[in-house]
Amino acid sequence: MAIHNRSLTENDLYLFREGTHISLPEVLGAHFELENSGSRFAVWAPNARSISVIGSFNDWRQEAAPLAPVGGGIWQGFAPGAYPGTHYKFQVEGLNGYCAAKADPFGVFQDTPPHKASIVWDLNYQWNDAAWMLNRQEANGLHAPMSIYEVHLGSWRRGPNNRLLTYGELAGQLIPYVKEMGFTHVELMPVMEHPFFGSWGYQVTGYFAPTSRMGTPQEFMQLIDKFHQNGIGVILDWVPSHFPQDEHGIGYFDGAHEYEPADPRRGIHPDWNSFIFDYSRGEVRSFLLSNAVFWLSQYHADALRVDAVASMLYLDYSRKPGEWVPNRHGGRENLDAIQFLRRMNEDVYRAFPGAQTIAEESTAWPLVSRPVYAGGLGFGFKWDMGWMHDTLNYFSTDPVYRKFQHQKLTFRAVYAFSENFILPLSHDEVVHGKGSLLGKMPGDISQKFANLRLLLAYMYAQPGKKLLFMGCEFGQFNEWAHDHGLDWDLLVNGAYAQDHAGVRLLTGDLNRLYREEPALHAGETLPATFEWIEPDDAENNVLSFLRKDPSGESIAVVFNFSAVARPNYHVGIPRDGFWKEILNTDAKTYGGAGYGNFGGVKSVPISAHGQTQSLTITLPSLGAVFFKRVALPA
Repeated sequence: MAIHNRSLTENDLYLFREGTHISLPEVLGAHFELENSGSRFAVWAPNARSISVIGSFNDWRQEAAPLAPVGGGIWQGFAPGAYPGTHYKFQVEGLNGYCAAKADPFGVFQDTPPHKASIVWDLNYQWNDAAWMLNRQEANGLHAPMSIYEVHLGSWRRGPNNRLLTYGELAGQLIPYVKEMGFTHVELMPVMEHPFFGSWGYQVTGYFAPTSRMGTPQEFMQLIDKFHQNGIGVILDWVPSHFPQDEHGIGYFDGAHEYEPADPRRGIHPDWNSFIFDYSRGEVRSFLLSNAVFWLSQYHADALRVDAVASMLYLDYSRKPGEWVPNRHGGRENLDAIQFLRRMNEDVYRAFPGAQTIAEESTAWPLVSRPVYAGGLGFGFKWDMGWMHDTLNYFSTDPVYRKFQHQKLTFRAVYAFSENFILPLSHDEVVHGKGSLLGKMPGDISQKFANLRLLLAYMYAQPGKKLLFMGCEFGQFNEWAHDHGLDWDLLVNGAYAQDHAGVRLLTGDLNRLYREEPALHAGETLPATFEWIEPDDAENNVLSFLRKDPSGESIAVVFNFSAVARPNYHVGIPRDGFWKEILNTDAKTYGGAGYGNFGGVKSVPISAHGQTQSLTITLPSLGAVFFKRVALPA
């Protein structure tokens, strides 16, 4: 589907100024007109004194293709000879002698960095994912299993001489791998064009353009298309919170602060030294709303994961007293950003009922994933950052001292169903000196691997959708680095190849178990699907609970976070019968010692933990065991 090319109307100007326009790419940017052998250009620059289109079609001459103001701060004009593939910029002359060559804010294709020009391009593409799009609500819903593989496309794997893989090569290699591993979704770190590769895509200059480092827009569409054809959803990271100060970008666009507040206390992000969007301005809200809709419609994205939501909600985020301006009520809440987020979520779910929005929100802001009509922000899901911090803090503690940290495991039950949570073990936890997940684990090498297997099982057993960053699924030793591929050789030539392969096998089996067992995913946002067996055995570093599906069937999960095996451990269960051991992280196939329960245990009518039946089981050290009631063996 190509962007519909149409003329700017008075209604467009009204909606644009009001902050409710969701289809600006139809009237702004560059649009090739075959019948006129050239392209129509339109750009918003309300304080410009003159604007012209310079490019390869006119030898970059400033006066060759001038634009004229047409109302609402928009400049428009036609340039003959500007065919698809033409490189261009807007030469902007603004206030106080300001003059700069700007990339098109609505450019759908950008020259490969460090080049900064936009490219006239037709986004026409024949999609082949109708079956997925028709039924994707079932795969994206609250009660569907969602196991997300977070990927940085530029460093998942590299080609010869450390070159980036193309979108086509990624389709041939990444998709089969994700499918083999059993993940239901991929989350792609920002693919929008960004000048600095080391920003991982979070400093965006081309909000409507997938990075050209790996191919054309159509080749990126084909990558998503093939994911869908293989039954895998695609989540795109989206950054409406801040943008870089690069001269060719949207900041200080016409010699005035159009997209960002002029006051640095509101307009500059102190952590990233980047501009903050001015959510009070209707034109900026329309720009961002149109951008969200663009990726969902033009590229068939299944969800947007909204980055750094906390930095949008709070005016004093990362600021000291005196470095921020209160809202009109004297508070710290960014009322304009809140209004924008609510509007964005309403627009997305109205136009794309099968899609989702996901908030990376790190504070205790209430009702993030509750509907706007109920007073919420309107997101579908929220990352559970509290669980992530508490869990990694616990796992990094030597097992000898874990009994003093036991509440870090049990506290989540207090709030686990207050939001629709995703449990993230993301890229942020394995960079900047934090070490890999395997590197965080205490003990000798065998204990490190056992702890990692235990961590993965603990995540998959908890209620909430799952997210795992690439490389964590096989226990990479080194922390992630964006300038080369993952350490795939560890699975073949590493000193602990069997252990790495074991972790990878376990991850695949956890994905399979999570997908196949309704008790682990159906209704997992509801309190009725979780019940403690024994939350308080801190002395033994043991934790146990039941996961239940809506029909009442249960899976009992028992964790031993100590480095000492626990034979003859008693666990209360709700029904009599044979309880099959359906997963044991200490299995030899996963690199463990093979310490377990010989396939399962029959219950006895002895009450324990408030249940009428109980099991006497063997708990491996640093291990997790999952039990499901089945018919007695013949």
